[in-house]
Amino acid sequence: MRLLLIRHGQTPSNLKHLLDTAEPGPGLTALGEEQAAALPGALASERIDALYASTLVRTRETAAPLASATGLDVRVRPGIRELIAGDLEMRGDDEAARTYLRTAFAWSAGDVGLRMPGGEDGVEALGRYDAVVDEAYESGAGTVAMVSHGAAIRMWVAARADNVDVDYAARHALANTGVVILTGSPEQGWHVLLWEGDSVGPLPHTPDPDDPAGAAVPAE
Repeated sequence: MRLLLIRHGQTPSNLKHLLDTAEPGPGLTALGEEQAAALPGALASERIDALYASTLVRTRETAAPLASATGLDVRVRPGIRELIAGDLEMRGDDEAARTYLRTAFAWSAGDVGLRMPGGEDGVEALGRYDAVVDEAYESGAGTVAMVSHGAAIRMWVAARADNVDVDYAARHALANTGVVILTGSPEQGWHVLLWEGDSVGPLPHTPDPDDPAGAAVPAE
């Protein structure tokens, strides 16, 4: 199966660098709507057979133009929602971002018993994401697009792909509407074909402020 993991478009919380992971979450900014509108053109070469989004508003709004262009229904699944920040929710300070991302990448490295402060552990986070990917694979779809979230995508890919490790995922941010393309299966494993760190939609004139879930791990 060919798997396209797409980060959602820009939100107001991204602009404020907030760990905003609770449901239903904010919608897209005007720029985020432009980024979402650009996705069908950017992915025109992909023959998408199934389209998924998380339960958060921003992913469903990002998926809507793709759904319109492809004629596909959006399959909404909680398993591909953002990593739950727990006690770090709505914080935007460096300490919170560092704790959040280091916990996520510890899961990728195998320390799945570690728990996000006040939130989920790696068994829960990887298990729910795996379940949606497994469902998509079992559907028989050749190419599947999933609109998900920055930290969740980076964590899952670093844990499951044979050619992306924690160091790579930690150092390569995924911009709003950035895409990671993989091929493989739950049984044989996954291989990354493309890690797109840039937005596929319009960019602002100045660098787009990214939220902690999409930023590289801060240095000590």
